[in-house]
Amino acid sequence: MRTGAAFAGIFAAALAGCASVGEEDLTWSAPLARTLPVERGAVVEAARFSRLRPGAQEFGGWEPFLIERGRTQTTYRMVTVEGASAIEASAEKGAGSGLWRKIHIDPRSHPIVEWRWRVPRDAVGAASRTSPPVRLSLGFDGDADKLDVEDRVKLRLAKALTVNGLPYASLLYVWKNDSKPETVYPSPHTERVRHIVVESGERRAGQWITVRRNLLEDYRRVFGEDPGHIVGVGIMTDFGDDGSGRRAFYGDISFRALPSTDSVPR
Repeated sequence: MRTGAAFAGIFAAALAGCASVGEEDLTWSAPLARTLPVERGAVVEAARFSRLRPGAQEFGGWEPFLIERGRTQTTYRMVTVEGASAIEASAEKGAGSGLWRKIHIDPRSHPIVEWRWRVPRDAVGAASRTSPPVRLSLGFDGDADKLDVEDRVKLRLAKALTVNGLPYASLLYVWKNDSKPETVYPSPHTERVRHIVVESGERRAGQWITVRRNLLEDYRRVFGEDPGHIVGVGIMTDFGDDGSGRRAFYGDISFRALPSTDSVPR
C-alpha cells in the first residue's frame, strides 16, 4: 500500500488536531474540548473561503497539517472558480497533507453540516479508484477511559508514533469511486476512524456539489453511540492511486441548527 493511503486514515482523524497533547491525555481532542469556547448562533461558519481574495495567504483560521515530517505537502491556495473564491488543493506525486481548523461545536445544537467541493474530471477515474480525491474530516472528543484495552493501546501508539496522535473519534465524508454512496468503512489503522461515502463515480465530476448531512444521525449510525463535541474540522487531497498528481476545490463549510419544526431526540 502506498504511503499516502496507509496514513490517510490517521491523518484524516487528526487533521483538525493540535500540535501537542498533554501526557495525561490519550487524545488531542481532550485538551481542545477543555479550552476552546463552544460556538453559538444558528449558523457556525467553520470556513468562509468564498469571502477571501484569490492569492490570500491566510485562510480564515485554517492552517496546514503535515502527515509526516519531511513529506511533500499538498499545496493549498485561494483561487477563483466560476466567479467564486475557493481553496484549490494541488497534490503532486508523493504529496499528502491537509488544512485544519480547531473549532468547538456541540453536535446536538448544530447537527447539520453543509459544504461544497468540486473534483475535476481528470482527478477521478483511475487516479481515485480507491483513494478519495476529497475528504472532509470531523474530529470528536469523548471519554477515552470508556474504550476497550485495544482501542486505548492504539491511541497510545498513535500519540507516540505520529505527529499529532488521534482524537477520541473521527467521522470522514469522502468521494470514493469503488464504493456506492452511503457505504461506511473504517480506517485500516483503527475502528475509531469511520468513513462515509457521499459521492462516487464520474457523473458529477467537474461541477460544484453541495453536500448536506445530519452528522448526529451519521455518527450514531456508524459508531453506535452519541457523539461528544466536535473540536476540529479538516480537508485533505493527496496524489492519485496511479501515482499521478491531482487537484480538487473546497468551498464554504458550515454547521447549522435544525429547523424549529424538527427536534433532536435526547
